[in-house]
Amino acid sequence: MPSDPPTSPELDAYRAEADRFIAELDEEFYLHYAGLKDRLELEPIYERHDELTGLERARWLGAAVDGDRGVRELWHFACEGYLGKLTREHAERQAAVEAELEVTVDGETIPFRMLRPTMANEPDRGRRERLDRVMWEATEEHLNPIYLESLEVVRSALPALGVSDYVELHERFGFRLRELAGQCRAFLDSTEQLYEQSLDRAMRELLGLGLAEAQRWDLQRMIRSPQWDVGFPADKMVPALKATLADLGIDLERQENVHLDIEQRPQKSPRAFCSAIEIPDKVMLVIQPIGGADDWRAFFHEAGHAEHYGNTSPDLAMEDKRLGDTAVTEGWAMLLQHLTDEPSWLSRRLDFPRPNEYASEGMMWLLFFVRRYAAKLLYELEFFTGDPAAMPQRYVELLGEATKIEPSPANYVADIDAGFYVYSYLRSWAFEAQLRDHLRERYGTDWFTSREAGSLLRDLWAQGQRPTADELLREVSGSEIEMEAVAERVRESLT
Repeated sequence: MPSDPPTSPELDAYRAEADRFIAELDEEFYLHYAGLKDRLELEPIYERHDELTGLERARWLGAAVDGDRGVRELWHFACEGYLGKLTREHAERQAAVEAELEVTVDGETIPFRMLRPTMANEPDRGRRERLDRVMWEATEEHLNPIYLESLEVVRSALPALGVSDYVELHERFGFRLRELAGQCRAFLDSTEQLYEQSLDRAMRELLGLGLAEAQRWDLQRMIRSPQWDVGFPADKMVPALKATLADLGIDLERQENVHLDIEQRPQKSPRAFCSAIEIPDKVMLVIQPIGGADDWRAFFHEAGHAEHYGNTSPDLAMEDKRLGDTAVTEGWAMLLQHLTDEPSWLSRRLDFPRPNEYASEGMMWLLFFVRRYAAKLLYELEFFTGDPAAMPQRYVELLGEATKIEPSPANYVADIDAGFYVYSYLRSWAFEAQLRDHLRERYGTDWFTSREAGSLLRDLWAQGQRPTADELLREVSGSEIEMEAVAERVRESLT
């Protein structure tokens, strides 16, 4: 690798190869998690692009950043690619274990990946507890050793990238982690009483348990929201999405670049996902419809990703299509997901009974997840800079205090997403809440029926991830991203 800074042609060549590398990875993940391929095979992809994710490439790009955001995104990609290369064996082992592992509960053999859905669908509290216990025992025995090995590999590699820890690395990428952590602490304080009262009331109504008595296996059942199943049938999910997009002036049937994969397969992930293999030319929206409120939320969330990627301008640079601020695409995903909590949307699409009551419950769950992720950010900042031996207990303390339901200490490493993705999720919730307010002010409370709103969304989607979420929100509404906007939205519904 030359010691001189990269020239424009060299950067263009790097972009082109990086584009192919990401496309191949995304296709591999799609094939495996869609149940079309038994094993996740990352090694051959990394071997084909071995030099792309080498340490020298990362250092070469890092020395060339000098305030250029596009080059910084390439450097970010190179660093994450280097770390991913070092841990690809762990990712393959983890996926293989999850796909092949089976457990036995009450004489029934259950695939590991189906434990959460099984728990959520189980009305018997005692059996839910047994499912929970087996799930975390299997995680501790089979998966945590892999996670811990992977994290140690990452820790050991950081000095070669010129940083002392994972937090410093991401701050150099432009992540304002500590600033957001301050907003998260304020958010947790300002919503504490409202959260406790709302969740306690909902648990008493559905499970006959107060919040003080509830356990994590009860929470799985609560999130499943079985009392609303009749309103969210599996066979109406796709038609509802098509009709919603049609109201915005988008014909999903004619979007040849957005592909719906709705076939049932035994090894298919039970959770909807989107795989943007070629942006914008080949975007896969994958769902194995189960039905129920949580399934609909996940499907519409992933549809938001699919429309964002599917409408991204093909003329953008690779880093503006595939890299950039992931809070942008998560914000678009949240925007469509939260339509399923809009009373007027529910009445329009499903002739839904008691839509206001359901919408209030949806806001309660929004509050739950934002509080949980706020605590996750605080936990991850400690995890990557603190004493590893203390982390299982700190995980229980921080997330238990935020959610008021004690998590399993066995989840203390499995719950960490690579690349501080928690940072993107938190900012996307604020971005979506503030953008929704703008859409309602400009197009009315039923903005999702407006073709003018649809035109605005397509114009914004076309920008891909070239602007950050902060810049995009400032462009549209003149506002700055603020976590308290989520609290204000929730208070409108719950107080």
